[in-house]
Amino acid sequence: MIRVTVWGENVHEQTNQTVKALYPNGMHTVIAEGLAEDPELETRTATLQEPEHGLTQEVLDNTDVLTWWGHCAHGKVEDAIVDRVQKRVLEGMGLLVLHSGHYSKIFKRLMGTTCSLTWREAGEKERLWVCNPGHPIVQGLGPYFELPNTEMYGEPFGVPTADETIFISWFEGGEVFRSGLVYRRGNGKIFYFRPGHETYPIYFNKDVKLVLKNAVKWARPEGSIWKDSAPNIPVEKAPEKIQIKGGKLHEEGEAGFK
Repeated sequence: MIRVTVWGENVHEQTNQTVKALYPNGMHTVIAEGLAEDPELETRTATLQEPEHGLTQEVLDNTDVLTWWGHCAHGKVEDAIVDRVQKRVLEGMGLLVLHSGHYSKIFKRLMGTTCSLTWREAGEKERLWVCNPGHPIVQGLGPYFELPNTEMYGEPFGVPTADETIFISWFEGGEVFRSGLVYRRGNGKIFYFRPGHETYPIYFNKDVKLVLKNAVKWARPEGSIWKDSAPNIPVEKAPEKIQIKGGKLHEEGEAGFK
């Protein structure tokens, strides 16, 4: 069983009537329900409004893959929680960043760039082309799939060159965009997936739900957790016998890396 925590900002669902009508119980609930259609996936949800944004250390320690959707309240996410999520990603937790989550603190932190892009909200058609039919994330799809109404995201997209581009989108207005990108950070796998504007029923779409299910399975942890503690190795515990030579910066027994 893969344990998935679906994180949602949960703001526009409460303040915008169009979004509220589409997602009365929140986008995070619909995303979680779509993932839970697969018997291999066990889902829970967390939102911005909960204590510690629903991402306590206990929750994250019991999360194999975290999905992240945010839009208008990126700045309200506490830095301490971002630190906590980043640490878990480096240890091996998978992270799926959805739509406007490209501008979230955690994604910009992990990318080290602005993550900026161009955009237009006009309800235009989007065609997502599969770049590598053999990649695990696209299994079950054809050469492309279409969304009848979406928000346009366009190039340039201010992110590092991905390990692999999974989808390239074409929009009715003529723009193109790298809509599916995968990265590794530490032991963790990251998938950015563009579709998901809240005024359209994107997360009810069967192809979008399939991509998310596949992506969770791809991003699940592999091997043991990587605990990055940078320990000091005493001379007497070196694999081969050695003697101290020259001066030293640190005192015996001094803890930590400096």
